[in-house]
Amino acid sequence: MRVFTVAGTQVHAGLALPQHLPEHGYVWIACSREQFQAELTSIQNSLERLTGQTLVDLHVSDLLNAQLPSRFDYSSHYDLMVFRRLAQRPGGTEARPENSLDLQSGKRPGPPVLHRIDTSPVGFAVFDRVLVSVHPADCAVREAYASRLLASTQAHDATDPRSTGARGVPHSPADMMLRIVSHMVDGYLDLRRELSRQLDHWQAELLHPRTRFNRWDALLHARMALHQLEALCDDQHTAMQSWTESLDSWRVGADSAAQREHELLKIRSRDVLEHIDRVVQHVRRLEHNTETAVQMHFNVQGNRTNDIMRTLTALTAIFLPLNLIAGIFGMNFEFMPWLHQASAFWWTLGSMGSIALVMGLVFWRKRYLARTGD
Repeated sequence: MRVFTVAGTQVHAGLALPQHLPEHGYVWIACSREQFQAELTSIQNSLERLTGQTLVDLHVSDLLNAQLPSRFDYSSHYDLMVFRRLAQRPGGTEARPENSLDLQSGKRPGPPVLHRIDTSPVGFAVFDRVLVSVHPADCAVREAYASRLLASTQAHDATDPRSTGARGVPHSPADMMLRIVSHMVDGYLDLRRELSRQLDHWQAELLHPRTRFNRWDALLHARMALHQLEALCDDQHTAMQSWTESLDSWRVGADSAAQREHELLKIRSRDVLEHIDRVVQHVRRLEHNTETAVQMHFNVQGNRTNDIMRTLTALTAIFLPLNLIAGIFGMNFEFMPWLHQASAFWWTLGSMGSIALVMGLVFWRKRYLARTGD
């Protein structure tokens, strides 16, 4: 468990639950799902001491559920956001079976990049001055954003009156939640290049005329994973859309600073929605490209089959009159023209060669025997 106390542009990190709120600021309580379950009573007591309210039992169950899809809910005192992250595990390790897209055990086919996609849900309880986030174990998203938060605090010049926390330090728990969610969505964008490169390689193999593609099980798994990613992003979009709509019902103070902060929340929410839309569009484009490559592969195979059948038909047509001539002179009649002449064999052989040559030239001009480029 890590506790961050944010007061203005200053951030203090600790490990113990706070006893009181800062005079001007808020508190971020970040813990793993196992720690949240083990120290639930202490966290609830701390929330009651800091905010006067506790988490509803149903929302506690949502925060502890490792298979919950992205969703948004609210109460009269806080908002609940559950967001399934799309991030690659550090070090190239594969996601655990309970967190990956495919819950079946055993070695899975498909691109290795799809094996390293972790989709564990991250839960947020957003109070007015307290943010509670529940992450999976060894969550890189929490550590990465905590490091960025502390680094921005150290780099912030407190003596500069023009400096604000708009870029470095979030000004409210809701703003911090949106920044963490944006960081999680941007993490998937880093996978686009590797995933696109793998699928482009398969497309090249599918369209190459001399390559016998036999990775159909891997390609099928990749398509299924892309479908699941699209459904996952749709849930994320629905949750963020509900959060954005709920911002309109917030009571905002009359001062310009409060209105500006509320407007910044709306802008950042729309930015997160736009990033999710980019993810969805990229996944759909990959699905479409893969589907198109498969169709083109079978079309190419069909065209190659048609070319082979056309060539065989042309050769059969060339040898058909030759077989007719050979069949006529092979009849067992006693009296036949040229049968007892010494030059008849050479005239017949020359006629057959001339007929074959003329028909071959005709079929070649009509491109029935043309060599098709690879």
